[in-house]
Amino acid sequence: MKELLPTTADLMDEYVLGNYGRFPITFPRGEGAYLWSEEGRRYLDFSSGVAVCALGHSPGVMQKALREQSAKLIHCSNLYYIREQAELARFVVETMMEIPGKVFFCNSGAEANDGLIKLARKRAYIKYGASAGKNEVLTCQQSFHGRTLGGIAATGQPKVKIGFDPMLPGFRHVPFNDVAALREAVTEKTCAILFEPVQGEGGIHTATPEYFAAAAALRDEFDLLLMFDEVQCGSGRTGDWCGWRTVLEGSGVTVEPDAVSWAKGFAGGFPMGSFWVSDAHAGALGPGSHGSTFGGTPLACAVALAVLGEIESAGVLDNVKDQAARIREGVAKWDFPVIRELRGVGLMLGFVLDAAEMASVEGFTNSGKTPSIFVVDAAREAGLLTVPAGENVVRWLPPLNVSDKEVDEALALFESVLAGISVNQTHS
Repeated sequence: MKELLPTTADLMDEYVLGNYGRFPITFPRGEGAYLWSEEGRRYLDFSSGVAVCALGHSPGVMQKALREQSAKLIHCSNLYYIREQAELARFVVETMMEIPGKVFFCNSGAEANDGLIKLARKRAYIKYGASAGKNEVLTCQQSFHGRTLGGIAATGQPKVKIGFDPMLPGFRHVPFNDVAALREAVTEKTCAILFEPVQGEGGIHTATPEYFAAAAALRDEFDLLLMFDEVQCGSGRTGDWCGWRTVLEGSGVTVEPDAVSWAKGFAGGFPMGSFWVSDAHAGALGPGSHGSTFGGTPLACAVALAVLGEIESAGVLDNVKDQAARIREGVAKWDFPVIRELRGVGLMLGFVLDAAEMASVEGFTNSGKTPSIFVVDAAREAGLLTVPAGENVVRWLPPLNVSDKEVDEALALFESVLAGISVNQTHS
């Protein structure tokens, strides 16, 4: 009798650390906006690896860059000059930021945000000295800045900190978009304000123009750094290279940050993070102050440059805005009590679930799931992959080059899921 091979799930359960709560499915292949399971079923992927696969799965431009660069040079120490790193940094400065500055490359968003924190503290140390104690960073409640010890200390969600005490000191969390609370929190000890222009893991909350303006004013008054975490909302996700520019468009508020972090979609699925620092403060991180063995390899930089170049040349930023409008137009026709609102910017969207309405859905209470997980599971069963954001928000994060047909398919699938849930409400 033929010996049965262990399933992927069995192998992972036996050999891989169980730090993730995984959905019960395995994907060996993907193309564009679609993934195929081991069983051969096709799924429309509107999670994109949680905003990572900017051009979908295995796009041709990434394959080409990987082939060509890997045949030339994969890794080179940062002890030497690297042409691909220089070209990518130029693109970030001249095309994405359009503000003079310098760029550092790393491997993840958490590393990029750790770099921002080090920048702010080192800059204050150089200018004011250790005795001033100007080393406190203000972040926001519901924020998410990574899973490193620095990242969880900066994150304004208690759940990520449990079991990891003592926390890295020097962080205070203020209510998001509360201008009065932000003003009250800033002191002479504050060296930086760090926030996401659009909170992702926290539930798709967008910073208000008033909040940006207040943060910028406090930056000038207290001589601190204003830093944006664009790990999820940057690199074109909102329809502009920089999420804060989308948020502020038409508001009359003009703000320029001192530093910005990116990762996720920055290299389209190849592991890469980065941060930009304005020329005024770039000198704080001189030789020996920061580094990364694998940060900015020739291979990573070539892939990122290919992805970002495709976004620029193929009209992808305009597509983001067009498809966001298409989604909102479709959703506006729905009337499901379980959906309270659709919020977000560009293709970073959150369907907010009504907890009271969900409580009346047949099978929900006994499922032991949060509303978001319950709906994400139902969507997956229908063939649509989405992502939870907290207990009550379902995120849509499709590829930035998603097509009309794919958006229409997603709308039809999700509408059928919501219709099925609504039919099964016990009070209906």
